[in-house]
Amino acid sequence: MTSCSYFAGIDWASRTHAVCVIDATGKVVLRFDIAHSAEGIERLIRQLRSFKGLAVAIERPSGVLVDALIEAGLTIVPIHPNVLKASRARYHGAGKSDPGDAYMLADLLRTDGHRFRPLEPQSDEIRALRALVRTRDDLVAERVALANQLRSLLESFWPGAAEIFAEIDSPIALAFVARYPTPQSAERLGEKRLASFLAQHSYCGRRPVATLLERLRTAAGGSPGELEAEAKGELVRALAAILERLVAELGKLTARIEHSVANLADGQIIMSFPRSGRVCAAQILAELGSVRERFPTEAQLAAEAGVAPVTYASGKHRGVVFRFACNHRLRRAITCLADNSRHANRWAADVYQRARARGCDHPHAIRVLARAWVRVLWRAWFTKTAYQAHLHRSAAAFINATG
Repeated sequence: MTSCSYFAGIDWASRTHAVCVIDATGKVVLRFDIAHSAEGIERLIRQLRSFKGLAVAIERPSGVLVDALIEAGLTIVPIHPNVLKASRARYHGAGKSDPGDAYMLADLLRTDGHRFRPLEPQSDEIRALRALVRTRDDLVAERVALANQLRSLLESFWPGAAEIFAEIDSPIALAFVARYPTPQSAERLGEKRLASFLAQHSYCGRRPVATLLERLRTAAGGSPGELEAEAKGELVRALAAILERLVAELGKLTARIEHSVANLADGQIIMSFPRSGRVCAAQILAELGSVRERFPTEAQLAAEAGVAPVTYASGKHRGVVFRFACNHRLRRAITCLADNSRHANRWAADVYQRARARGCDHPHAIRVLARAWVRVLWRAWFTKTAYQAHLHRSAAAFINATG
């Protein structure tokens, strides 16, 4: 940031943002607040564009405001909140304030700008994919929470309905509890009625009708009163209706994501890895992005993905600990890829088994395997080359050694 003449800091808030602009000597040139609205963002862009050679520091690397500033052609530099917190004593002993934090962000960019990397705009395709993937991940978490709530409710008064099918949020299970929400509603349910219900809902036939009916009848449960069963039955219907709609929409969203990632060149690169899958590949690509300069080395990608441990050393003491500060979405996606790959790739299975033999538990061994895959993934992504097993030297050497 040595070429900049002015530095701005924006303290992000939900309704208003505090802005401070300083010159190269640290003198405050301008202070103002803007509302988090279309008019407020337009005013902010006009004000900032009036300064030549300006760089902007902000705590968040994404969001509507950040996207608008990048599209306006401004240089945006994210500074992690932990860096700001650690630097607060460097400026004053007072507590946190929005105008003060805006000044600190601007001054940190002025004095330590060489330590931070400016944001590069992602392609429109990546931004669209990221929105789809992150929304799907959030909706999946909502589906799991609602499914757990429905199962807990059924187990309190109608446990057989929770155990008759393997997944409570499967379409057939939701249809069943919507049709038979209470024990009283299923009193006349026999093999013929159940077989007719299963046929109507295209049951896969994994379990015989008699086995399913036995599960329904033999599950241990209480004896709710008539009013309690009626009230809880209404709750069951409501949760089942919400889950049914949510599951259907998730299916549409998943299909859209699978189609999008398959049409991207980088998506095809990630999908070339063993057992990556389209959804997992989309999750990885959404966090990797299209800007190669973000990760100039594979070590930086491993740190961002949280699959490389943190080493602390001071004097004679040295410790290696789990990395908490990372992109958690990227870590979940890459460890999912690693876990899947060990079932289809002999080299990956060997890396995992050797980690377990050293005493690593399953999550730790998966992170070890993920770290090994990151080296290959980074090379393939950085050089825009699909994964080829014969070019993977470690895997090829293992296969040659073991036959």
